Amino acid sequence: MLGQLPDPITMLVKRAGEVRIHTFVSAFTGNNIANATHIVESRNSLVLIDGQFLAPYARRFREYADSLGKPIDRLFLSHRHPDHWFGLGTAFRDVPVHALFETASFIKEHGEDSREDHWKLGDLAPEGIVVPQDIAEPGEYAIDGVRYVLDKVTETEVDFHLTVGLPELGVYFAQDLLYSGTHLYLTREMEHWTRVLEGLLASDYELFMPGHGLPADKTEVARNVEYLAAARQAVADGLTGDAFRDFLVGRYPERRCPGIFDIYLPRLFGAARDY
Repeated sequence: MLGQLPDPITMLVKRAGEVRIHTFVSAFTGNNIANATHIVESRNSLVLIDGQFLAPYARRFREYADSLGKPIDRLFLSHRHPDHWFGLGTAFRDVPVHALFETASFIKEHGEDSREDHWKLGDLAPEGIVVPQDIAEPGEYAIDGVRYVLDKVTETEVDFHLTVGLPELGVYFAQDLLYSGTHLYLTREMEHWTRVLEGLLASDYELFMPGHGLPADKTEVARNVEYLAAARQAVADGLTGDAFRDFLVGRYPERRCPGIFDIYLPRLFGAARDY
């Protein structure tokens, strides 16, 4: 156990030649929201995707990465929501962090505000923030012999989102474009988000690494599309607040981590700050 927190799930997801894909998922239980972070292990180095949220999980994720016995080349940060970058200040201060310009700028401007807004986390929050210093530009890159395709996706679960594809392996790090087995963090951009997911369904990728939950295939991508359609209809029918939550929980009883409703409902139907 991590103090009062349940243990994470760690697994080797895929092997392809000298490349291995690892995933690390925090708890599905209690108020946790199953944050998923990942590692691309190649012949000589590691590339990490996101840095966890709560400090104990961030430290365990770093321990897992270090146990592989290879240097961390870089960490790609997918977007500005704190459950993906808070852990950088806890366990990855010595790692080059690559993020979209918009994400780095947001953390530079609002990072401390976000940390202070999460004061109720106590020692589960980082002692300080890490502002990404390396800008991830969309395009193709070779890192330790592996081809990475970076893309900037806008106006979905967040305004700016970095995705990472490994075409030769058929692996796509969707992060918060995809919620695997958990309730989604919804925004007002559900229609465009749906179109993005439909594009993934038409792609050649086969393994999708989510920002929450376990690795998934296209079946889960399709389920996310259906979930978004149901949520859009609920909004059109005038459901808000608790009624909106009750509808989605009742419609999708198999989905876990309902605590995420408490995070996004004040933003979806109110004027809560977006950090």
